Amino acid sequence: AIVAGNERVIRARLADAKFFYDTDLKTRLEERLPKFEQIVFHEKLGTQAARIARIERLAAELAPRLGADIVKAERAARLAKADLLTEVVGEFPETQGLMGRYYAEAQGEDEAVARAIEDHYKPQGPGDLVPADPVAITVALADKLDILTGFWFVDEKPTGSKDPFALRRAALGVIRLILSNDLRLPLRALLASALGAHAAAAGRTAADTVMPDLVVFFADRLEVQLREQGARHDLVDAVFALEGQDDLLMIVRRVEALAAFLDTDDGKNLLAGYKRATNIIRIEEKKDGRAYTGAPDPALFAQPEERGLASAIEVARKDAAAAVAREDFAAAMAAIARLRPAVDVFFDRVTVNAEDRALRENRLKLLNEIREATRAVADFSRIEG
Repeated sequence: AIVAGNERVIRARLADAKFFYDTDLKTRLEERLPKFEQIVFHEKLGTQAARIARIERLAAELAPRLGADIVKAERAARLAKADLLTEVVGEFPETQGLMGRYYAEAQGEDEAVARAIEDHYKPQGPGDLVPADPVAITVALADKLDILTGFWFVDEKPTGSKDPFALRRAALGVIRLILSNDLRLPLRALLASALGAHAAAAGRTAADTVMPDLVVFFADRLEVQLREQGARHDLVDAVFALEGQDDLLMIVRRVEALAAFLDTDDGKNLLAGYKRATNIIRIEEKKDGRAYTGAPDPALFAQPEERGLASAIEVARKDAAAAVAREDFAAAMAAIARLRPAVDVFFDRVTVNAEDRALRENRLKLLNEIREATRAVADFSRIEG
């Protein structure tokens, strides 16, 4: 009796679904779009129609970077939300996207467009498949970047455990789309473009804090992603802290190279030498009320170990910079590692806080050069240990 009852319920639901589906097919997806003019997406961010227009513009901008067909990307972005107004999705909300694809196929849309309509919500969770088709990736990124920059623009950011608009999930989605597809994208430029659309609509510029805050948010989400894969959060911090680092794929490659380097004896010892140098500088700068920046004067080198360290730093900086330029981060780490013997012998044989003020100042500047040299690969001050 229970089975028979369940069968009756299921048959009725399936009959409803079939009726709704047949009804939906009578109206093309684009014919539904004007209704979005009357539907508010969010009180501070305007209508769904405005949101769709922003996603469409952003998709057109992203498409060339991703090797996607611009016309198909714009078309998919325009139709991506249309199934939200269909009878089937109204009755079965979990089918959003999927039904959009079916309706798109039924009305003869290009397969890449139809697939992008289904996949633009992805990835939503850790187990969700990541779109691999360029058109789908384009629309998925545009959708997520719009929602992230929009809620940041109106200061509706996640707080503590509260994240009503699933912005953490959206940021992780952007990260997974980029990393899974080995995409080289400048995060700040993408965020600036999406943010600009919100600013234009509101007739005001974004607060100065919005962009840096968003980048930090992405850094935090990237840490979560990498930590789940076994990476150290402090290494992500150390790479993100470098100025202009917003190519997520290259950040991950740097983190991997840095982790491998710090697992070696050279890496551990150089980190210890770096910490020792920076601790001395920090103490002396605080005591003297000044910074010891700028190049040391070679004419004031009184011991061969000073000349040896200065020479090693010059070579390491040059080699590390060349390796970073060709994106060979393992070679960059190896170049920095070659500092280790010169650093060790300097600390063994040279008294930094010499009685001669000129010598002391010059040696502190030389120690600061160690700090500056390591910044070719990471901000070592962020590394624990």
